[in-house]
Amino acid sequence: MIVSRIGILGAGTMGRGIAQVAALGGFETRLYDAFPEAAEGAAVKIREALAKGATRGRWSSGEADAAASRIGPALEIGQLAGCELLIEAAPEELELKQRLFAEAMRACGPETVLASNTSSLRITDIAAGVPDPGRLVGMHFFNPPVLMRLVEVVATERSSASALATATAVAKSMGRAPIRAKDSPGFVANRLARPFSLESLRILGDGVADAATIDRVVRLGGGFRMGPFELLDLIGLDVNLTIARSFFAQARGLERWRPSPIQERLVEEGKLGRKSGAGYYSYDESVPGSAVPSGTRASQKNHGTEEVRGPTLDPAVLAEIDPAGPEILPRLFAQIANEAAFAREEKIASAADLETAMKLGFNWPLGPLAITKLIGPGPAVELLDALAADRGDAYRPAPLLRSEAESAP
Repeated sequence: MIVSRIGILGAGTMGRGIAQVAALGGFETRLYDAFPEAAEGAAVKIREALAKGATRGRWSSGEADAAASRIGPALEIGQLAGCELLIEAAPEELELKQRLFAEAMRACGPETVLASNTSSLRITDIAAGVPDPGRLVGMHFFNPPVLMRLVEVVATERSSASALATATAVAKSMGRAPIRAKDSPGFVANRLARPFSLESLRILGDGVADAATIDRVVRLGGGFRMGPFELLDLIGLDVNLTIARSFFAQARGLERWRPSPIQERLVEEGKLGRKSGAGYYSYDESVPGSAVPSGTRASQKNHGTEEVRGPTLDPAVLAEIDPAGPEILPRLFAQIANEAAFAREEKIASAADLETAMKLGFNWPLGPLAITKLIGPGPAVELLDALAADRGDAYRPAPLLRSEAESAP
């Protein structure tokens, strides 16, 4: 199907961002919201963002003007008529999404493709309340959509090939990098990112090192732009905990996805990260950019000047960064390799798309398969077996990873 007009259902932060990249991609774009004033206000904000982007050199003033001319509010749902693709970006409430799609389908033609930007709900569940569920796919953008190139195109068992092809083609026209994902918890990127926070929290809980030390080893030895606790403070501990609880519930108590009691406690105490002034670090609002670890370690403000050594698992190099380094990074990488192996067993995406997801979705220095190669299936399984014997089922190696370890020369 050739798409020329796109309707966005929901005029919040994600809806505005998706509408902006749609307009920049050459599509006539209509923003609908249950509150008409929100749709009108969103269109104004997008035009302002387009003008600001032009002054910063992200696109030309001509491109900004052309995109702005393609943006308009839909003050009632009937004004979405003529849209060949509808992208829903409403709050994460199943019945709300189902109702929006059902209402929009009555306004649009029978060929209109439906896409949900959900990050936590199953596309299959959304489709269950929609007439003709073969027209519905996932189209998961990452925040902020204008800067993040990854789009996960999610297929249910009933999604039609034409609907998937349409969503993929539109994402490419928007200048995004689409990957194909199976309809499973967290799709691809959010699932493969689970060990980055959960294993780091276990390492903290085991007393191996404090948050600042773990972050420093992960940055300098792992080559990541941010350590796990810096990232958690930026995202918001409450937001991350909600995601963790959702994963745990969808997996019916899968031990390796169990939320951390450390995070549970901090959220109960109101320590939500940067937005609350304290999380794993304390933030002094009078000093922009300040971040002081909750323990006694020095400020992290100047960590950008430190020498990045990795990604490496060389024990000598990691020990130079911190004496706990040779224990921290192998544990983290082993769990990343293990989650990737479980994901490959379940065929949630192609190997190439697994790599793309983490490089573009989370700015990892290496994809999970490259990390698996770096640590090696054999050493990863050996470490996981030792941890499982001591700490339980959260470290059970994936059968595929064990098979690869056994077949390695």
